[in-house]
Amino acid sequence: MSEENFMDNGEDVKPSATKVDPAVPASLTWQRKIDSDAKAPREFSLTAKEILQMAPVGIRLWFLCREEAAKGRLAFIDPFSKHSVTSSHGVPLGGIGSGSIGRSFKGEFQRWQLFPPKCEDEPVLANQFSAFVSRANGKKYSSVLCPRNPKLAKQDSESGIGSWDWNLKGDKSTYHALYPRSWTVYEGEPDPELRIVCRQVSPFIPHNYKESSFPVSVFTFTIHNLGDTTADATLLFTWANSVGGDSEFSGGHYNSNIMMNDGVKGVLLHHKTANGLPSLSYAISAQETDGVSVSVCPFFTVSGDQNGITAKDMWKIIKEHGSFDHLDASDASTQSEHGSSIGAAVAASATVLPGESRIITFALAWDCPEVQFPSGKIYSRRYAKFYGIHGDAAAQIAYDAILGHSQWESWIEDWQRPILEDKRLPAWYPITLFNELYYLNSGGTLWTDGSSPLHSLAGVREKKFSLDKSQSGLKSIIDVPHQQQQNDTAVSVLEKMASTLEQLHASTASNSAFGTKLLEEGEENIGHFLYLEGIEYRMWNTYDVHFYASFALVMLFPKLELSIQRDFAAAVMLHDPTKVKTLSEGQWVQRKVLGAVPHDLGINDPWFEVNGYNLHNTDRWKDLNPKFVLQVYRDVVATGDKKFALAVWPSVYVAMAYMAQFDKDGDGMIENEGFPDQTYDTWSASGVSAYCGGLWVAALQAASALAREVGDKNSQDYFWSKFQKAKVVYEKKLWNGSYFNYDNSGSRYSSSIQADQLAGQWYARASGLMPIVDEDNARTALEKVYNFNVMKIKDGKRGAVNGMHPDGKVDTASMQSREIWSGVTYALAATMIQEGLVDKAFQTASGIYEAAWSETGLGYSFQTPEAWNTNDQYRSLTYMRPLAIWSMQWALTRISNKQKQFGLESELEPEPSSLMKHDIGFSRVSRLLNLPNESSAKGTVQTLFEYACRRMMS
Repeated sequence: MSEENFMDNGEDVKPSATKVDPAVPASLTWQRKIDSDAKAPREFSLTAKEILQMAPVGIRLWFLCREEAAKGRLAFIDPFSKHSVTSSHGVPLGGIGSGSIGRSFKGEFQRWQLFPPKCEDEPVLANQFSAFVSRANGKKYSSVLCPRNPKLAKQDSESGIGSWDWNLKGDKSTYHALYPRSWTVYEGEPDPELRIVCRQVSPFIPHNYKESSFPVSVFTFTIHNLGDTTADATLLFTWANSVGGDSEFSGGHYNSNIMMNDGVKGVLLHHKTANGLPSLSYAISAQETDGVSVSVCPFFTVSGDQNGITAKDMWKIIKEHGSFDHLDASDASTQSEHGSSIGAAVAASATVLPGESRIITFALAWDCPEVQFPSGKIYSRRYAKFYGIHGDAAAQIAYDAILGHSQWESWIEDWQRPILEDKRLPAWYPITLFNELYYLNSGGTLWTDGSSPLHSLAGVREKKFSLDKSQSGLKSIIDVPHQQQQNDTAVSVLEKMASTLEQLHASTASNSAFGTKLLEEGEENIGHFLYLEGIEYRMWNTYDVHFYASFALVMLFPKLELSIQRDFAAAVMLHDPTKVKTLSEGQWVQRKVLGAVPHDLGINDPWFEVNGYNLHNTDRWKDLNPKFVLQVYRDVVATGDKKFALAVWPSVYVAMAYMAQFDKDGDGMIENEGFPDQTYDTWSASGVSAYCGGLWVAALQAASALAREVGDKNSQDYFWSKFQKAKVVYEKKLWNGSYFNYDNSGSRYSSSIQADQLAGQWYARASGLMPIVDEDNARTALEKVYNFNVMKIKDGKRGAVNGMHPDGKVDTASMQSREIWSGVTYALAATMIQEGLVDKAFQTASGIYEAAWSETGLGYSFQTPEAWNTNDQYRSLTYMRPLAIWSMQWALTRISNKQKQFGLESELEPEPSSLMKHDIGFSRVSRLLNLPNESSAKGTVQTLFEYACRRMMS
């Protein structure tokens, strides 16, 4: 596929005429038998040395977790709280940024992320599809289309869902996944002469910024009658009034019937969410067509002592009659009682003649348009721009999905088919490429409509205000004649409150990382986009990791990538002197200083309170600012958006000036400071390092190229001269003849072979810039990494270990040096592709497939972790960085297009006097951004502890 097919031209995708058979899986899919017992993932453990190293951090983190819990908040990481881990995940439901519901390949609905960053892992077992078949010869079959879960309690068997027919074995039924679609082929189950195919699709549509935000999935069942007798078949969709966890038992929930045009019928489930979270409504629907009839059971008791029909009663009715046409639904609107759980069901029935097929379509939608953070700020989700903010749109969303999903699938087919049919690619690659995109749904993603936040009273501090001083405004609302008033009073009051509170807090927006303020008049406000570093690492838009993952966004949703970049450009100019205690040394430091790119956009108050991460003082990190500059330039190359380039250029300049303070000896090269001051946050570097040094060299070239794009000739020349100087220093201090040393400190770990040593070269090449190192040296270093870091680890079937000594032993300097990082391995493979080592690239990346996705792997499918070690133990499941597989596709695409190199070497050398004049101005900016010396803040106890550790480990 050409690059133009990936890049966005500013328009949403156009209608497609491609016809797709929902009963036929894609040509390449990830597959499992439904009865598969996948390997249970094993969590990492620390060595005695690492426990000693990290003990002070662990103690401080334990206290932090307790403090945050007491405030009703989550710490940025909590290793002390265990969560459910399973290896049966499949393609999740919904678009992006509107909440996510996971689904296992067995058929269970699990991993609930409707209120990120909160994640409820356990399945809600009442949520099922079931099939009932009656043959003309008198034979009858019935089963839930999911194997029985051992967690079904004994009491559930009396009147609850345990009494249903859990007859599915699954040994003949196969699950196929190619995100955002999946197909489950029930071969001869429950009826041996029936094949049932369920195709699940969600609106994840590249370059589409409308439907892709919708909280909905469609399930299309194709029933094939392979027998010689007529089959009367009923498919049943049951759904509990639950959002995962214990909220379903909190009481006050109720259900109601819905009936819309075009034969769409269903049930609305109104959920009064517990624990201060917003209310939510579901719609489960099906469409009546010729030969397909739909009936509903709007209420049944899943568990508890609630009055009304039980789950057992409901099952008996549908089993005997094949529909709910004769059901007395008089108690449908009854509210659930505390301690009880209620549900609803939709049944679709059809007669299938021998040798023929029937298609039945269901939809699941949810509506929760508000997102509220612990700070009290409330945002509207992107899809509310199209469906309103009142929380009453679930039925309409489901209806639109049933009528429009065929077009979604045509768009998805047009996008995926060229890659699937590219015979140059190994079969595992397209499957993994598409399936890793699950994270843009399941990574706690939030997509707002771009408007300013509302503020609950919990977010108002020390400010007095009146909703309406004259009271005439409210009186005019309340005095509206009753026949005109309807339900608008609450709406009008809410609008008045919103207006007043927005005015109250208008001044705070300028003290935020809102990139929308960088938009020019007339530019589209696509909204703000957030995603978590990981389900266990609860920080929004962690930037050092986004550096790797962002290729997926810039290729598929470039407007969202630019939105993130604007937010970070605004954050560069933000200064927050609030004191925060670091976990590493117990120092009190400023939360965020002017000129530093933040580690993340926050946790409890994103955009307004950045840097939720406090393991280290990230204002001293050496990779964040160069990564910002490199990503900005790459995004300008990808989109051609000159307005964006002009808007963020001041932030790029300041970010570069900020870094000058880390060039201690004035040789043009920044130095690491002996602590983990980069994305490898337990792995220290000192002096010039391969990783951060390479990023700095590449960023200097990118800054020069960006200056050219915005017409700043003096800055272009200045950064170009600094690039030439730093490039020489980098190779001189680190190149050892076969690879670039980890750093030049002379320690016993300095000669470690780092898998990620050419990160700067990778991004320079990816952006069409000149290589930052000699090309022969780059290939030689990559050969070394391949032979040592890749092939010496289980014959190349686990990916690239981060650090390897020249003697072939894994670097054990830290926990992370001995880990394999899935996203870094993908990035390494992309670097190899760019340097012409294509076969080695696919062999390298195939190790991630073998470990994470293959049937003989480690059980990480649809939850690819940040890392695993050489003992096959994972750390941090469901993580952002593995989206870096899209950097491989970026590299393949650009090579196939023979993308030109944007070198600057042919331009005339600038006058020395001009460079000197610019250096004076740059240095003045740099000095103003210098950090205070905080090294003296280390406590006596900490100093003594570190001294003892060094003595014991020496």
